[in-house]
Amino acid sequence: MTTGEKIATLRKAQNLTQEQLAERLGVSRQSVSKWESDLAYPETEKLIRLSELFDCSVDSLLRPSAKQVQQSGPSGDFLFRLWRFSYSYQSNRRIHGLPLVDIQLGTGRVAKGVFAIGLRAKGIISLGLLSMGFLSVGACSLGVLSFGSLALGLLSAGAIAAGGIAVGAIAVGLFAIGAVSVGLFAAGAAAFGYYGAFGDWAQAKIAIGGQVAHGSLFLHASKLQGDLTEADLHTIRALLADRVPLFWRWLSKLFSGLLS
Repeated sequence: MTTGEKIATLRKAQNLTQEQLAERLGVSRQSVSKWESDLAYPETEKLIRLSELFDCSVDSLLRPSAKQVQQSGPSGDFLFRLWRFSYSYQSNRRIHGLPLVDIQLGTGRVAKGVFAIGLRAKGIISLGLLSMGFLSVGACSLGVLSFGSLALGLLSAGAIAAGGIAVGAIAVGLFAIGAVSVGLFAAGAAAFGYYGAFGDWAQAKIAIGGQVAHGSLFLHASKLQGDLTEADLHTIRALLADRVPLFWRWLSKLFSGLLS
């Protein structure tokens, strides 16, 4: 406990309000409030009066508790408490050995369950700072469906996203959509694709760029989605059908759908 916390505890033990304690010490109620909030410390004279009033030593008021980490002010104490905060919950119901719900909050804890929530979480559906699961949401996430600042998954969305279908400020994937996108097919402000790219700046075999387009098979510069004619779309679809392997044909349909 801090000095302020000790003063507050001893005051309450004697059923005194802050105003009553202030009157006995000859100070304002605001002064007592600042002491108890650790925003200020009592003067030596007031410490002596407090020790007499509460029947304790000045040293016991000033000396921090054994478990207290030295901090400079209430903000440090708050951060310390936040760091030490922990919470644990596991449901009794289990599925294939995993708890249905596992919540592990606190440093060093890992949540593992069908529904997993924690700073580090692993589960079918997981939510955490570091998250891994079929459906994963977190600052850094890995999963089939992944959402986070840094996301990796079959379908991923985030500031930086990588996956089969990736959506983000920076996106890398088979099909990528983002401010900067790289993939077999890419769409975005700056789009780099292998087969197709659509955006303000586009580079691919089939490139449609608002400002710049570099394409070896088909290109349109200064032409956006609405500028493409039916003949253009027919040519693009024919090239995609001829050049894209059957395995990636579903991606080419997504790309041509963007242009329609």
